[in-house]
Amino acid sequence: MYKEDDFIQLSAIQHYFFCKRQCALIHIEQLWVENKYTLEGEFFHEKADEQRASSHGNDTKIERGLLIRSLEYGLSGKADVVEFHKNSLGIWIPFPVEYKLGKPKKKRCDEVQLCAQVFCLEEMLGAKIQSGALYYGKTRHRHDIAFDAELRDLTAKTIYELHEFLEAGATPAADYEKGKCDNCSFLEICLPKAIKNRVSTYMKELP
Repeated sequence: MYKEDDFIQLSAIQHYFFCKRQCALIHIEQLWVENKYTLEGEFFHEKADEQRASSHGNDTKIERGLLIRSLEYGLSGKADVVEFHKNSLGIWIPFPVEYKLGKPKKKRCDEVQLCAQVFCLEEMLGAKIQSGALYYGKTRHRHDIAFDAELRDLTAKTIYELHEFLEAGATPAADYEKGKCDNCSFLEICLPKAIKNRVSTYMKELP
């Protein structure tokens, strides 16, 4: 069990998957820089939870912007949308839906972040959640996600690694990747190209 002072934000999982240096700049050095992509993402999430909790029919209820946490995994944050579907026994089953601005990624970072939400919901509600969904704004398509043993193991492993990473308090050196770095809001602070060029020049000057 983690103390509340040791909780990490659910959003840190996404940052850790995307770039460990970015994660450290945000969650260790407490820096934040906006660009058009971060602003568009914030607006997209605001649209997702701008409505109050509402219900649709007798068999579905929807909660938006639900605050969640897990003492076991040391997590806290907000779930964009949690649908509750009534099953044949009259039990309300949670079904989390995470909204993403872009499109599905090759890495499983979005799935892991959603599964981390599931860990929080299961602990808080005492329920077993089998599935959820990721909605992507660019494709306007909803992808169902099964929380199987493989995804749960990957998520737990990532959370433990992230705790250790943040506790170490060390910011990794910059490593430029074309495309990924160019679209990052931290580009002017991180300066990955400058560091890469200095290393390249040094190597050329070696006898």
